[in-house]
Amino acid sequence: MKQYLITIITICTLASCSKWLDVTPASEVSKDALFSTEDGFKEAVNGMYGRLTKEDLFGRELTAGTLDALAQNYTVDVNDPWRYRPTMQYNYQDQYFMSRRDEIWKGLYNVVANANLILENVDAKKNLFKGVNYELVKGEALAMRAYCHFDLLRLFAGSYAVDKSGKGIPYTTSFSNKTPEMKKVEEALDLVIKDLLDAKELLRATDPIRSPGYKVGYPEGDTTTEADAPDLFLQERRHRLNYYAVCGELARAYLYKGDKDAALGNALEVIGSAKFPFTKATDFLNPDDEKKDRILYKELIFGIYAPNANQTLRDVIDNGIAALYLQPAECRSIYEVGGVGAEDYRYKQWFEERSSAAGSYLRVMKYTRDGDRNLHNLMLPAMRLSEMYYIAAECTFDKNPAEAWGYFNTVRLNRGIGVSLSDPSRTVFMNELLKEARKEFFSEGQLFYMYKRLNANIAGPQGSVISAGNAVFVLPFPDDEIAYGNR
Repeated sequence: MKQYLITIITICTLASCSKWLDVTPASEVSKDALFSTEDGFKEAVNGMYGRLTKEDLFGRELTAGTLDALAQNYTVDVNDPWRYRPTMQYNYQDQYFMSRRDEIWKGLYNVVANANLILENVDAKKNLFKGVNYELVKGEALAMRAYCHFDLLRLFAGSYAVDKSGKGIPYTTSFSNKTPEMKKVEEALDLVIKDLLDAKELLRATDPIRSPGYKVGYPEGDTTTEADAPDLFLQERRHRLNYYAVCGELARAYLYKGDKDAALGNALEVIGSAKFPFTKATDFLNPDDEKKDRILYKELIFGIYAPNANQTLRDVIDNGIAALYLQPAECRSIYEVGGVGAEDYRYKQWFEERSSAAGSYLRVMKYTRDGDRNLHNLMLPAMRLSEMYYIAAECTFDKNPAEAWGYFNTVRLNRGIGVSLSDPSRTVFMNELLKEARKEFFSEGQLFYMYKRLNANIAGPQGSVISAGNAVFVLPFPDDEIAYGNR
């Protein structure tokens, strides 16, 4: 590689013989110029988060698009202009699926490449940083490298529970023109955990979110202290991979590995911090848009600030039957509206029945905003409090079923379901947990990962069942990647 270049806004580029990391930057500055100041490092970190908001990643495909289509969360019309129907049928040779798949792969590795570029320069420039900024920059870059690799692993490799020695993914730890080595599933997962542990140690004593006085809340008219720091880089820590987000990602990774004790410890650290209160019903259900919180904002441990993603998301989930939608009967079944879910806040706020020439349908309202009104900024949920309760419940059940059901029922109670469940059967518990996860993570992209981790059958439309297996759960590598030797 003759010259290293980095994009301030989208933070792109890794010129390599392997095409899957090639990106054409929109605007470029030299590496030496960017990393000559503390502000340059801050811009590089901000750029990583900005890249996540694009349509190929969390701006659409890794939230409401491809991942939720794979999880069978929608109805798709035969004339769907987005061509998600083949994706829901697991036709991985479909040209539209392959195009989106390639962009997801390239986008995530692009963020990884730029995390590596930060990491390769930050130690030598430690003297540039004031206060805790060095630890934050390095910790967030390590966490981002792990976060993106973990999603890649969960998409493109077999699950750890099925074959931990099987082919994993390339785990890149340097900004280089060399094709990275393919790792086995276990090797890649261990590297994810190592990066997260290193990030956790850096952030443990330095992240402002751990301060006793730090209070999360809505941007206006609340008791939040999230914007109180004089340095913008220290504000809004939930918009970043903060200390508790790293704990949450460790809980995910350890659970994926089957290490329930470590997963539980990290999940409980988040829960025990009491930093992320459950959303009040008066905020979730408020009829005034300016006072409404559909996204459960205070519960976000990590959310991706994406002020420009509103229309991108609405194009695919809030565009009538010309996009992804739900049949009313199907949605009522998912949310058990005829029984315990009659008062489920999620069903009431996230879906709206409409009519078309073809009949009634439900539009997904989760990300809908009228103008720029709501209690909060537009955020793409990347990790929320309820998931930590689900992880704690799953990790606790074998030793203490009553305590596990307690975690489970706490989430349901805060979603308007007052009927508590309790049963000594682990099969019953896991079935109920999957049902609740489907309700909770609708259009957030997390459900497919859960099915895969558990190697569980996927609940399909109209009571159908999609059998678990690698044919469904393992997305094929991009053709360019195969051509360049990482088979």
